[in-house]
Amino acid sequence: MKKLIAASFLITASVLVMAKLPPPSDEVKAKAAEAAARAAWSGKVDAYQFCKSQDKVAAHYYKTAKAANKDTKPAKEMPPCADPGLFVYTPPEAAKPLEAAGAHSPAPTATSPPSSKTPAAAIAPAKKP
Repeated sequence: MKKLIAASFLITASVLVMAKLPPPSDEVKAKAAEAAARAAWSGKVDAYQFCKSQDKVAAHYYKTAKAANKDTKPAKEMPPCADPGLFVYTPPEAAKPLEAAGAHSPAPTATSPPSSKTPAAAIAPAKKP
């Protein structure tokens, strides 16, 4: 009996998991894009704070080593810490439909022939060694 109940529960759960969800709306997509941008910015802020803390620890180490008359190797040259600034999100512009993008526009009228009588050697002369 317990096996039958467990099996029916698993089958019901698998059917619910496989149910197709409706596609997300534009508003949900925009919120997801903003959340992704905020997460990327948060990662940059974390990296900046980590860089600043490393600089602080290194400065303290060299200060205490100098006070104790210990030999230290010179610090490795690193790029300065980059402050990411405040979070600013500008949503991307929506793509234009093909008709508005000019995809169906006729080709412009040719104003000159497609080739000329100038030899290729004159257009792109060979480089001298």
